[in-house]
Amino acid sequence: MGRVRRYALTFPGDPGSHGPQDVVVVKDTGVDGPGGHPVYADDSGIVRAEISDRGEVRMLASGGHQTLRTPMQAEALP
Repeated sequence: MGRVRRYALTFPGDPGSHGPQDVVVVKDTGVDGPGGHPVYADDSGIVRAEISDRGEVRMLASGGHQTLRTPMQAEALP
């Protein structure tokens, strides 16, 4: 099986609220991250994540002063 081309990352709503979850679609960038797994990014390049073949997610900073949130789920997309 080859690399997954896209994932949907589901993030929890704002802490302390019952706000809706955020879903961000990320695409394979063609590079590997520090853990040796593929790096995925959204169209803006702001949301970047290294995702293992077991669906483990490591969020990667794309700039300074970011507060990284870990998604609740990473779902492979067709």
